Amino acid sequence: MEGVKVVNITKKFGNVVAVNSVSFSVEKGEFFTLLGPSGCGKTTTLRIIAGFERPDTGEVYIGGKLVNEYPPEKRKIGFVFQNYALFPHLTVFENIAFPMRIKRMSEDKIREKVKSLLELLKLEGLENRYPRQLSGGQQQRVALARALARDPEVLLLDEPLSNLDALIRMEVRRELKNLQRKTGITTVYVTHDQDEAFSLSDRIAVMDRGRIIALDAPSNLFENPKSAWLARFLRYKNIVESRVVNGEVEILGRRFRIDEFPSVPRDLKFITIRPDAIHISKQIDEGIIKSSEYVIFKGKMRDKLFYGHFTEIYITIDGYEVISMIPTEESEYYKLGEDVYVYVKKRDVKFLVA
Repeated sequence: MEGVKVVNITKKFGNVVAVNSVSFSVEKGEFFTLLGPSGCGKTTTLRIIAGFERPDTGEVYIGGKLVNEYPPEKRKIGFVFQNYALFPHLTVFENIAFPMRIKRMSEDKIREKVKSLLELLKLEGLENRYPRQLSGGQQQRVALARALARDPEVLLLDEPLSNLDALIRMEVRRELKNLQRKTGITTVYVTHDQDEAFSLSDRIAVMDRGRIIALDAPSNLFENPKSAWLARFLRYKNIVESRVVNGEVEILGRRFRIDEFPSVPRDLKFITIRPDAIHISKQIDEGIIKSSEYVIFKGKMRDKLFYGHFTEIYITIDGYEVISMIPTEESEYYKLGEDVYVYVKKRDVKFLVA
C-alpha cells in the first residue's frame, strides 16, 4: 500500500523552475529520502507533500487519498523543520502536548501520550525544561516527539540533523532509524548528506535542478551510478574520460574488446573505479595475468595521504591519475616515485555517460 504518491508535480517561483515534473511513490512503512545539493528542489518537494506549498501542476496522494486541496493540518502528516521550530516559552511537555491541545484531547490522554513519547525518544526527566536548556540532540528529539504526537500517517523531515555537530549527528541518526523501525511510520526525509541518506534509507531519490535523476535502493545506487554527475555527487573518485572506438573501449589509455565488459553504453564518456577496488603490487602476480577477471596496468606512485586506518595512494598511468585505498600498515611498503602494477576486476569498472 502506498504511503505517499507524487504525480508529475511542477513548481515555479517566478522564472525559476524549482520542481520539474517529479513523480515517485513511497510505500507504507518505507524510509524514503530525497537527496541532492542545495537548490535542487528537494525541500520544495517535501513542502508540497506537506501542503506548505501548492504545486502549479501535479497531484499528491497520502494513504491513497488526493490531498491537493487539503491544508497541512488535514493531511495526517508530522513535519520536523530544519531548525526544529520549538516554542521557546513552552516546556518540553507543553511543546509535545501542543498538537494534542489543538485537537482538544482530554488532559488524561495528553499526559498518557506525552509520557509514552518521552520514553520512546529517551527524554524522561526533561519534561519541565525549556528548549534553551536542551542540547541540540535533545531539541531534535523533542521536535520528533511533537511531530509524532499528531499520530501522523507520514513523517516528513527537512534536514533535521544539519544543525548538530558530527558526533551527535551520528548518534541521533542511529536513534532516528531505530525510531522509524519501532513505529513503522512512513517517512520522507530530505538531506544533502550522502552518509545520512545511505545509512537511513530504504530507497533514495537523487535530485538535481528540479528533477529526479536516479531512484534506487542505497546499495544499487552506490554500486551502479549511471552518470559522471551522479558518481561525483556520490563522492566517487577516479572519474576519467573514456570512449568506445571501433568495438573497443578505452580505459586509462589502453583499449580492450567491448565484449569483455558488461553493459558498455555507446555514448560512453567516462569510467570510474572505486579506490578500494584498485589493487597495487610491486611484482606482477602470475595468477592475475592468467585470469580473465582483471585488467592490468603499470604506473608510478606519485603521492600518498594518510587517513588513519587506510591510506590513499596516488598513481599515474599513461598520463591519468588514479587513487588506490589500502590499509595503512601496507602503505609503508610503497615509496614515492616507484613503479607499481595496478590491477582491477573488470566488474569493478563502471561506465558512465556525461
